[in-house]
Amino acid sequence: MLQAGRWSMRASSLTGHLKARKTVRDWPWWRLPVLPRSYIAAVPVLAIAAIAFDAGRTDWRVPDLIEFAALLCCVTISVVSTPRIVYASLGLVRDLNGVLMVPAAILLPPVYAALLPIPTIALTWWFQHRGIPHRTVFTAAALSLEYGLISWVFRAFPPSFAGATVGTGSHTVTWVLAVMLSYLLGSQLARFLIVAAVKLADPGARIRYTRWTSQELQEAFVEVNVGALLALVIAIAPQLIFVALSVVLLLRRFVAHPLLTAQSRVDAKTGLLNARTWEAEAAVELSRAVRARQALSIALADIDHFKSVNDTYGHLAGDRVLKALGNALSTQSRGYDRVGRFGGEEFVLLLAQTAEAEAATIAERLRGFVEEMAIPADERPDAPIMKVTVSIGVAAMTREEPRDLADLVAAADSALYRAKRAGRNRVATTATDPAVLPRRR
Repeated sequence: MLQAGRWSMRASSLTGHLKARKTVRDWPWWRLPVLPRSYIAAVPVLAIAAIAFDAGRTDWRVPDLIEFAALLCCVTISVVSTPRIVYASLGLVRDLNGVLMVPAAILLPPVYAALLPIPTIALTWWFQHRGIPHRTVFTAAALSLEYGLISWVFRAFPPSFAGATVGTGSHTVTWVLAVMLSYLLGSQLARFLIVAAVKLADPGARIRYTRWTSQELQEAFVEVNVGALLALVIAIAPQLIFVALSVVLLLRRFVAHPLLTAQSRVDAKTGLLNARTWEAEAAVELSRAVRARQALSIALADIDHFKSVNDTYGHLAGDRVLKALGNALSTQSRGYDRVGRFGGEEFVLLLAQTAEAEAATIAERLRGFVEEMAIPADERPDAPIMKVTVSIGVAAMTREEPRDLADLVAAADSALYRAKRAGRNRVATTATDPAVLPRRR
């Protein structure tokens, strides 16, 4: 009976969870201005219309359906076996699923190319990264239009240059070239659609996608070349379609390696340096300051009454507070400072070339900024707003009195304790009483 009751409660909880996700009225899409909201809705409608148009012109053949099912199977295995960090990292990240979609766009009728991104994005959403629903739908529609366009562009080449068969000799070369050109032209469509959506939603947004880094150029080069080669292999021998899967799984390591390297340096919840990385980089900065006879300060910040946040709003809301505070400390500090999370609700800043008085001023500015923050407890439009404060302890190394990192951190921790004992939501230094730096109201 007890076991059945537990399963009943779990089922009820799961049902409620699924119902909550199905409530379209709760999507943040409704809170967007009319123009971006209309645009984000128009793209999926256009994708559906394009799929319907392609479907009406398609000669549905069993071999094509089998090849599509095999590619979808490869995509499923690829998505499920991909490290979550590939999808959870910030910015536009190529997951190389396009390597498997290129053969569909080239070797199958356009409707298959337009359909394949939809289950791919759905699988990604379900197994890897559950982003904001309307953005997920928009991305699936944009990719559907992209690969449908790639398919049509390829078919626009004359048979003497590309055509339905690979052929031999120079025709094979021009066939592969046509595949690459089709991909390069068509792939810009999704990029344009996504950038346009971001700019409409936030005209002041700085679009990172438009800046090609060396890593992004390498990934684009690999994707277009490997996609073309896999299309060539499958065109010659369709039974080798699962060779594509092993290639993609190998390429995952290429994509994931720099992300895993970067992730090992940062705290997952806040994006700040983790304690180990902060200590290593702070030690380097401290050595440099000692050699150059420069001042340097450490500020240790702790969220006041953080346990009450978790008790009142839940641990997920507490994570939102940690992330918001991490973002505040990062954006409000200087580019050459080092900001890290020491664990729990404690954060640490290394303020390079900064004497104690200036460090106290910076800490007070950070304290006041945090005090004014309004943090929603969740994604709901009517979510309760959380307000938090921080206490900060500051310790400094002077030009005349070098100190090691452990001593500075211990001194900042002692000052933090005094700030807490004096009433919280204030800054204390090793040289002053907390009352010297009263709270600003």
